[in-house]
Amino acid sequence: MFKIYFIRLSLFLSYFCTEIEPMPTYRLLNLTELNSLEKEFIEFLVLNGIPADDWQRIQKEDQTTVDEMIELFSDVVFESIMRKTNFLESRGTHHLHTFQCLPEQIILVAMEAEPSEEIDFANPDFLSSAMLTPPKGVKVYTTSKAYSKKREIELFEMLEKGCVIADDRLFKTLCLAL
Repeated sequence: MFKIYFIRLSLFLSYFCTEIEPMPTYRLLNLTELNSLEKEFIEFLVLNGIPADDWQRIQKEDQTTVDEMIELFSDVVFESIMRKTNFLESRGTHHLHTFQCLPEQIILVAMEAEPSEEIDFANPDFLSSAMLTPPKGVKVYTTSKAYSKKREIELFEMLEKGCVIADDRLFKTLCLAL
């Protein structure tokens, strides 16, 4: 219910406070993402008092409002995803980072190797054997830090830099290797 009022307040402010240029919190959904969320976008419009006929008219007459609605919808979608995210991973040839995303801090459990080592954490077969017996020259460690920004913003930035949303299995397996 709070989200609906917030969105309506945002729309109200965007109509009447034209000197304030709202900026999206996250990135805009691309066309493919929007198409896959068509049903949710229609529900979003209805919740914001925009029936189908009005939306068709707005699309033809007011590109600014169309852009604002897509910005707001994109923010709602990404905020929801980030709030539900509990684990992230980043894999590369010489590193494997798993993150547990707690409410106040993020915990890293990692395996890293020197570039000279013949190791490939991106290869699932290698990873399976490395989990059972870490190869020589691999450092396994953990650390944690408090978020320096809003939790959801930091997680989103990590995703934009190459992390992926994951489940808890790899994180817990690495914890056992410590």
